[in-house]
Amino acid sequence: MIEGTTKGFEKKLEIVGVGYRAQTSKNKITLNLGYSNPIEFTAPEEIEFEMDKEKKNIITVKGIDKQVVGEISAKIRSFKEPEPYKGKGIKYIDETITRKAGKAAAGAGTTGTAAGT
Repeated sequence: MIEGTTKGFEKKLEIVGVGYRAQTSKNKITLNLGYSNPIEFTAPEEIEFEMDKEKKNIITVKGIDKQVVGEISAKIRSFKEPEPYKGKGIKYIDETITRKAGKAAAGAGTTGTAAGT
């Protein structure tokens, strides 16, 4: 608790995907994640959002309460969780996504002829 009041806690989220972007104000974030309408999320007053100036796809969630920072980060991630085929979505900065091979790689071992002919 002392660390929270002196330095504060933070979690970093990365937005991966073509056309996915976010805009932040002090405690409000607007996410464009490929849905028909943008998602607007307002956090409690003790939580603050920041965007990285160099990399526009990194969101920092800051606050003095570690639990609230974690809950808000998990809520933002739940809007578009990273999918296993292309890795698009919102992920934590230190999270690794296990990628799946996909349909084309699964059928690469066959010769392309019909079975039994």
